[in-house]
Amino acid sequence: MSSKRCLIYIPPEPRDTTDKPFSFSVLPLTTDVPGGGRALVTTVTGSFYLGSRKNTNLSEVWFVPYFDFEGRYGLPVRSYIWLDRNKWALRGDMRILKYPEYTYGLGKLKTDDDKLLVDRSYLRVYQQIFRQVSPGLLLGVGYHLDVNSKIKTNSQDPTLTQFSGYNYGTTNGTTSTSSGISFDLLYDTRGSSINASKGSYLNITYRMNPEFMGSDRYWHSLYVDAKKYYRLTKSPERQNLIALWSYYWTTFNSNAPYFDLPSIGWDDFNTSGRGFQQSRFRAKSLFYLEAEYRKDITRDGLLGFTLFSNLNSTEDYKNPLFSKWSLGVGGGLRIKVDKLSGTNISLDYGFSRGYHGFYITLGEYF
Repeated sequence: MSSKRCLIYIPPEPRDTTDKPFSFSVLPLTTDVPGGGRALVTTVTGSFYLGSRKNTNLSEVWFVPYFDFEGRYGLPVRSYIWLDRNKWALRGDMRILKYPEYTYGLGKLKTDDDKLLVDRSYLRVYQQIFRQVSPGLLLGVGYHLDVNSKIKTNSQDPTLTQFSGYNYGTTNGTTSTSSGISFDLLYDTRGSSINASKGSYLNITYRMNPEFMGSDRYWHSLYVDAKKYYRLTKSPERQNLIALWSYYWTTFNSNAPYFDLPSIGWDDFNTSGRGFQQSRFRAKSLFYLEAEYRKDITRDGLLGFTLFSNLNSTEDYKNPLFSKWSLGVGGGLRIKVDKLSGTNISLDYGFSRGYHGFYITLGEYF
């Protein structure tokens, strides 16, 4: 006589953590500055719930100031706020930057060694507000302002106009302004964006920049961003998953200023393109795809590792979108620093043909 026993796993009820109003993590580090020197960077993340954890997503704020001792600095503040029961969501992105960066012109016509150092000041003010129309689905509107000023190259170098062959927002000493509104669709069932372990994400933003709102010239763009997370274990306490990310970013005419064009590493959170120099590719249209495997090393989740690979394609004067691809790969370690938000220190190494580098941040890259 034999018997069979059926074991059914019932996950524990999530604990309401509204009694812990706020948690934060800090990560100081130094990094190389394009053109020489090093800068001090401090990443601060804050996490909190504005409702019950059972039906309200985790709200997050990121502050990443950096500076060197030669008058270069950056003051970026980003926020992703969820109100009680996710009825409303607010997303903000404000930056004041004065920093040089390398640029490689448009598309993939230049080699990794053929780059130009450009200095500029940059002001960004983005604010979007979303209203829930069904669970996980929200519609919204937003205001977007980009001001690039004091654009210049070294006197012995060509101007950005000469280097890129692009005439909008590239003249030395000039200022380009883009000011406009957006219409947005947001679908987010992740619960947290700092270290998502389940759910899906979709953001569609259509942006218009009319002259009557202060833009130098009219241009419009479309940004479609999608993420999906597949758990490979039933245990909610263990990290073992595959994360997928893709975005498509395009401008519909040629009037967009140079630094407002789609560019690798300039997505919403500046996290795409591990294995590439930031701004390595810039074009009228950009398509990006990334896959990452994440797994805990220790049973308590203190240590983990990740393996990732990404692809991107751009459109230039000679090559249409999807005709040429660039591949980046790498891996890294994870160190958990806050269990409430799932925040960890991400230590990654990525490389591509002609470039390699280390990447350090708080939280996951997507």
